[in-house]
Amino acid sequence: MTTPGKKYRVVQWATGNVGSRAMRHVIEHPDLELVGVWVHSASKAGKDAGELAGVAPTGVMATNSIEHVLALKADCVLYMPHVCDFEEVIRILESGANVVSTRMEFQNIAARDPAMALRIEAACQKGGTSIHASGSSPGFITEAVPIVLASIQRRLDHLRIDEFADCSSRNSPEMLFEMMGFGAAPGAASAGQLAHKEMSFGPSLQLVATALGMPLDRFEVTGAQGVARQDVHIAAGVVPKGTVAATRTTLTGFHKGKPLMTMCTTWFVSEDVDTSDGKQWEFRSPSGWHVVMMGDCPLDLSITYPVAPEDYAEMTPGLTANRPVNAVPYVCDASPGIKTTVDLPQIIARLG
Repeated sequence: MTTPGKKYRVVQWATGNVGSRAMRHVIEHPDLELVGVWVHSASKAGKDAGELAGVAPTGVMATNSIEHVLALKADCVLYMPHVCDFEEVIRILESGANVVSTRMEFQNIAARDPAMALRIEAACQKGGTSIHASGSSPGFITEAVPIVLASIQRRLDHLRIDEFADCSSRNSPEMLFEMMGFGAAPGAASAGQLAHKEMSFGPSLQLVATALGMPLDRFEVTGAQGVARQDVHIAAGVVPKGTVAATRTTLTGFHKGKPLMTMCTTWFVSEDVDTSDGKQWEFRSPSGWHVVMMGDCPLDLSITYPVAPEDYAEMTPGLTANRPVNAVPYVCDASPGIKTTVDLPQIIARLG
């Protein structure tokens, strides 16, 4: 539970697309007070938080000094950098500030890295603090939604989550071409790429499965590509004919030798592709999720984003930023330690 009428003092750590959106919502939130901003870029240091968030000036100036942030004695740090630094997170927790993060490294960290989980837990106990990580995927769709759907089951046969992301309107060349691999020469997905997907979604699915009393024994992950049949012109540039214009990765978790949970991501900039697995892929537009839970009360749920294509890029940062912002009061009021989705109460957004 949260404390009625309490103001929570918050520092925003990093101000990329997601971080700046989170900071804007902290500024606007009735129960949160922005007291500090940490930035990686020296060019942002000294700027007003309002300028970085696209709102009116706040009087809170950005800094790239962790010492300055720790001296603020904030209730919470919203930790959202592009690269995770465990040592700085440990310093933040030991200083007495709680942490809410979008970094997947902290989602069910005990399953990802047991040794680091022990260090993080020790830092929480030393500082009397808590840490929680979430986002849209993994997070909302792999934890919050399945937990709710399972609440009316007394038997679970299989959970399948399909994620469809049409990335053609995203004007983010570095993300699409370098990180996601669009426009690259086709080839078999590397072991590293498949392992990354398993570490991205596996611990989150394991968290839910274990909470339901059906822990997963192992995972299998497969990948396939869709090769463009013609040049594809997208907001971020051109994906040439014969290069990767779609990817599909399927992660399946097994319980007692049988498939229990499946997460399949289909990310694409074009539907006009030849697939490396020879299968006819399903593409859903607008982007979103399709969740099927088979049990004694079978459920089939489709979630899409009803926004115009020109508004899609403006909407998407909130998918990752909003749930962590809404979680701040719950994490601040929790007992010290690592807090997963199953440890916290249901997160209810304070919108008024």
